[in-house]
Amino acid sequence: MRDVIRSSPFACFIIAALLLANSALVAEARKFPEPSPFPISWELDFKHSAPRRIIVDAPGASTPMAYWYMTYTVTNRTGIEQNFFPMFELVAADGKAYKGDFLISDEVFNVIKKRENNPLLEKAEKLGGELRQGEDQAKDGVVIWKEPPSSMRTFNIYVYGLSGEHVIMKDDDGKTISDKDGPVILRKTLELTYSIRGGTGAYVEPNQIESKPERWVMR
Repeated sequence: MRDVIRSSPFACFIIAALLLANSALVAEARKFPEPSPFPISWELDFKHSAPRRIIVDAPGASTPMAYWYMTYTVTNRTGIEQNFFPMFELVAADGKAYKGDFLISDEVFNVIKKRENNPLLEKAEKLGGELRQGEDQAKDGVVIWKEPPSSMRTFNIYVYGLSGEHVIMKDDDGKTISDKDGPVILRKTLELTYSIRGGTGAYVEPNQIESKPERWVMR
């Protein structure tokens, strides 16, 4: 076989072309932005619980409804005041994304607040604004989702607004990539990944929710 390849210029040309194409694909994949391994902008300290499931008699619903929620504490240790406007997204196993706190009633929030026994707990919409420096200025929040209809065997939670690092996407010619909303900007975002062992639905217990290593991504 080696003799055939050596004696065939066309075969050598094909192999070289395949190698170049593969190298080009690898180089293209590497172009997608990743967060800097070193801090290059402000970054807030974010501590969070594992997500939990709760059944609530929601107003207007004929039957109790299931919700998922995650509590968190955000602290500013950046050295200067920062604007904090948190946004949360849950991505289910089927790839569909669900915005946190979307159409969540105060009644549902109050049930969760009572369950957590934390009088300082607030929804993200109440936490938005200036976040002052120091432990005594930390804010406690909770994000809530209606339970997605798809399987929750595995899911990701993305937390936006914790870092000032961002990148404006450009094409190969260095021109800014835009969509209907303007330039496409990717921001340093915290990715949390979870899986559920054993039961699903009403049988999910806190000890069945397993967290995977969290990481920063550009999203």
